[in-house]
Amino acid sequence: MYERPMSAPRLVLVALLATCIEAAAAQPAPVAEKAPAEPTLPSAPETRPHLILQPGTAKPGDPVLVTVRGLTGLPTGTLGGRALRFVPWQGGAMAISGLSVDLAPGRVDVKVTVPASRGAAPVELTGTLEVIPPGYPERELRVASKYVDPSKELKARMEADRRAFAIAFAQPLQAPFFGQNFAWPRPATITAPFGDRRSFNGKLQSQHFGTDLDGATGEPILAANDGVVVMTRENQAAGNTVIIHHGGGLFTTYFHMSRILVKNGAKVKQGDRLGLVGKTGRVTGPHLHWGVKVDDLWVDGQSLLKLDFFPAPLAAPSPASPSLAAPSLAHGSPELGNP
Repeated sequence: MYERPMSAPRLVLVALLATCIEAAAAQPAPVAEKAPAEPTLPSAPETRPHLILQPGTAKPGDPVLVTVRGLTGLPTGTLGGRALRFVPWQGGAMAISGLSVDLAPGRVDVKVTVPASRGAAPVELTGTLEVIPPGYPERELRVASKYVDPSKELKARMEADRRAFAIAFAQPLQAPFFGQNFAWPRPATITAPFGDRRSFNGKLQSQHFGTDLDGATGEPILAANDGVVVMTRENQAAGNTVIIHHGGGLFTTYFHMSRILVKNGAKVKQGDRLGLVGKTGRVTGPHLHWGVKVDDLWVDGQSLLKLDFFPAPLAAPSPASPSLAAPSLAHGSPELGNP
């Protein structure tokens, strides 16, 4: 069959159509547009172990609270070369210790080693306490001669008292029993602060390891915090005595009571009545002698009230300055008065 040849313009049009069909076939199939991804929060950086010291400045005879955050195991450490005993606390660990009344003013180093985790090396934390002069006053007291020159029988009684105190203070190290900071055992004027250097009848030298709070016979004495009663006993010098163990190696003592209202082994809460003010033992008049013993050292109860055992969370410090001083907290405000 005869076919008429195409004209030149028609040949060009066919070629163009073929080119467009090939180009369209080479294009990828249309893809549905993706919705924008939801924004994600950056993961929290790993908290590095850090050290909190309370107080930042102390005097000989003060308690010291060492807290470590950002760790997975109990650390070890020293305060001025004295071993610290850590217990679990508030998601970290803490150790309650103290400064000896004989410590010279200056600087005291705190060194803590945090155990390694997941193959990492142990972390070394350091801090410094500034120790200032205590300025303890001196006074002379007049007491019955038997307390200055005790008889053989009284010496035997005093030795029995010493053994009883040693047993009361020999409690196993446990995490603290309390859920709040410490408070005064009674609202009263301070008649003799911690640290007084005393002479009795101009002869016997000693130091006052407690805080004397004024009161009339029969007025109530309250627990400074939660704990367990580990002594209810009449002692030669301390008179009717109650001792509370608060955990963490921390004890409070209550001397010279006219009457004891709790039993040995009882669990008490802050503010519970322990006994009544009296003048039993070696005293010059009715009052409460309130003592604090921590890690085998007598320390200042007024300074204990300034320690905050429940500080707000703090950001981890830089490695160059791992020591942070947390704000202090006091309960009550007895005034210092004359005896």
